[in-house]
Amino acid sequence: MSDLIAEPPPAHATGTQSTARIAVASFMGTAIEFYDFYIYGTAAALVFSGAFFPELSDVAGTLAALSTFAVAFVARPLGSALFGHFGDRVGRKSMLIASLLTMGLATFAIGLLPGYSSIGVLAPLLLVLLRFAQGLGLGGEWGGAALIATEHAPPGKRGLFGAFPQLGPSIGYIAASGIFLALTLTMSESTFESWGWRVPFLISIVLVGVGLWVRLQIAETPAFARVMDQQERAKVPLFVLLRQSWLPVLLGALAMAIAYSLFYTATTFSLTYATADERGFSRPEAIGATLVGAAFMALGTWVSARLSDRFGRRPTLIAAVVMSVLFAPAMFPLIDTGAYAGLLLAICGALWCMGAVYGPMGAFLPELFPATTRYSGSALAYSLGGVIGGAAAPLLAARLAADYGAGAVGLYLMGVAVVSLLAVLALPETRDRDLVAQ
Repeated sequence: MSDLIAEPPPAHATGTQSTARIAVASFMGTAIEFYDFYIYGTAAALVFSGAFFPELSDVAGTLAALSTFAVAFVARPLGSALFGHFGDRVGRKSMLIASLLTMGLATFAIGLLPGYSSIGVLAPLLLVLLRFAQGLGLGGEWGGAALIATEHAPPGKRGLFGAFPQLGPSIGYIAASGIFLALTLTMSESTFESWGWRVPFLISIVLVGVGLWVRLQIAETPAFARVMDQQERAKVPLFVLLRQSWLPVLLGALAMAIAYSLFYTATTFSLTYATADERGFSRPEAIGATLVGAAFMALGTWVSARLSDRFGRRPTLIAAVVMSVLFAPAMFPLIDTGAYAGLLLAICGALWCMGAVYGPMGAFLPELFPATTRYSGSALAYSLGGVIGGAAAPLLAARLAADYGAGAVGLYLMGVAVVSLLAVLALPETRDRDLVAQ
């Protein structure tokens, strides 16, 4: 990271704008937003069945809780379209602030939401609505953070700068899981299920305040400033995008799919799977494994992003996706050993592969689109990848495991990885494109 801090500001930077400030702003925002997003996934796996669907059987309640988790993925492309429109019309910075507020307020409200025992069926309905708002916010967040980083990046270092918003999910997940682990270790199960699970949601409002302060300190990107100066803004960027660049959107989404499938299978479904009576792992053990795995994900993200500056986006991504194809079938047999070392290896391996795919995407997806539709295009590809690869992953994994055994989940992950590999092969190399002039 020392080379990042020591790097002088690009020639097009203005005022006190610095590369370090850009990196911190892009990283901190995604870390906070993904913290908000992930605490929901953890709570859905651990307590939402009893809190919001108590009249259903254990299996049906788990499936219902995981279904509410999927709602945000439906909202994410809508958030990408909404925030992307204004991000390409008004600017990157203002949409970053708006998306952070949308996510943060929805997360805080979930922490205050009464359970089924207090307000009946209204509780799960409001939960779905707030989860939808989370999805809208996250749909707008990533595209803006990636563009703030990559459109300010010095020549030859877009992969490095694009790594910072990509590290947000790892750190956000570590923070979310760490808090849940601390709560489960210090509270009785009844206390945790009664009100303890609300704590991570409520403290998110403090993180949002910090994130807003950081983002107010950064300047607009040079690429969007050029668009403004030359009056090149599209009236409806989404229409232009879908008319001129629909194929890169689709291929970018498919390329992203395996990263989402690996992540949500490893961190959401695996919590339920590993803590079932047949495997016998405790909640703290399962959460602890995902915490270690998230560190591997961060390392994989950083290494892969840096390699993409040296060797190119496509070669790095091809290697990462092939690694995912090979690892997927081994994941659940490792958990089924019942040994904690097997659980750790399964989670760490899956999240390392996820990070290796995810790292270069911070630069690769923005590089696929011209400046006039870059926010809309990169955000939509990213969010659609979430719908394809992540929305149904925990739910589908639970159903496959119940009907055909955990081996079917590994085959499902292999299939997604093969689709992502074909998409990467169909996309061009973008490392040397000029994002300001384009």
